[in-house]
Amino acid sequence: MDKIALAAGALYVIVLLRAGGTFAVGWLTGAGARRSRFAGRISSAKFGRAERAIQRWGAPVVAVSFLTVGFQTAANFLAGSMRMPLSRYLPALLVGGAAWALIYATAGLGVLEVLGRLFAERTALGVSAVVVPLLAVCGVVVYRRRRAVPSSGDTAADAS
Repeated sequence: MDKIALAAGALYVIVLLRAGGTFAVGWLTGAGARRSRFAGRISSAKFGRAERAIQRWGAPVVAVSFLTVGFQTAANFLAGSMRMPLSRYLPALLVGGAAWALIYATAGLGVLEVLGRLFAERTALGVSAVVVPLLAVCGVVVYRRRRAVPSSGDTAADAS
């Protein structure tokens, strides 16, 4: 239990610094954009409505974003660039960050422990447990890239 508490505490500090830093970078970027040549574009009525909606309703999105993979940074940056008040952002950061730290501390340490046992007791199975998912991910990436790029025969048919 001590390992989990230590890992969760360390991960919590890391996520607070990382997400809070992303929010601050977003805030500074938004402030810079408001003073730049883009100021006219971001002062439209639509942008103002979007900014007010994020300021008001963005906190739950920020908190839930910590339960996703890949959306956390965007949500924190957007919250900062759209000037979400700290009184709404900080509780979302504290709650979402705590959930993230606990999930990664418990599940992450559990997966590492299982992989460690597999490598120690059944090396071939441990290697397979790492290599097979990696190959599957690589296969999906290659498949999607090949589907996204039209073949030379497709472009000639599209031109006529």
